[in-house]
Amino acid sequence: MTSPNRPEDSKGAGSDSPEAWTFFRQWLKNPLGIAALSPSGQQLARQMIAELPHGTKRVIELGGGTGVFTRAMLGHGIAPKDLLVLELNEALFQHLRARFPEVRVECGDARELKAIAKRNGFLDGGPADAVISGLGLLSMSKRIQKEILEAAFSTLKPDGRLIQFTYGPKSPVTRESLAEMDLSVRRGGFAWWNVPPASVYVFTRNRSKAIQAVRGKGKA
Repeated sequence: MTSPNRPEDSKGAGSDSPEAWTFFRQWLKNPLGIAALSPSGQQLARQMIAELPHGTKRVIELGGGTGVFTRAMLGHGIAPKDLLVLELNEALFQHLRARFPEVRVECGDARELKAIAKRNGFLDGGPADAVISGLGLLSMSKRIQKEILEAAFSTLKPDGRLIQFTYGPKSPVTRESLAEMDLSVRRGGFAWWNVPPASVYVFTRNRSKAIQAVRGKGKA
């Protein structure tokens, strides 16, 4: 859903769009498994895309939903073959696969991302530049959060980043949990016109670890 005062954000996620009704029906079936009542708006999609590293070519999306971020990434220039979209909900997975037939769309748990990316051949082209996540980390336990972040970073380049949005006032992952994983976080954009408003956070490996990984790869 989007504000009527922002016509440029009204496409694709309006309350009367097929995508919105598809999303809402799945929320009714499983409100704990889907983090929002409606798909993300285009303003939030732009905020997420803006955090992609310069020169990004290969991206993984977690929690594809109805495809708002998927469409934005394709519009940004990411080639369909270089985009892997993961969605756990069967109905939303089928929706994504029908809507984006050229994109690698998989139905599965984000904690199994590396195995899925290997199995479908995505990692044959090397690790991803970024992971964009629409998962509801706030509603998850610290253990599940950790498993998802570890899975995401296992598919990323040493300097790759995880881009996550949240409806809460702060990072959905605590500083203590990030320290355990040797990760850092910074706040990116804020989508006022999203319903509800959402913040974007960017997670990266601590610089010393990333540098060591690059040097180790070069010596091998």
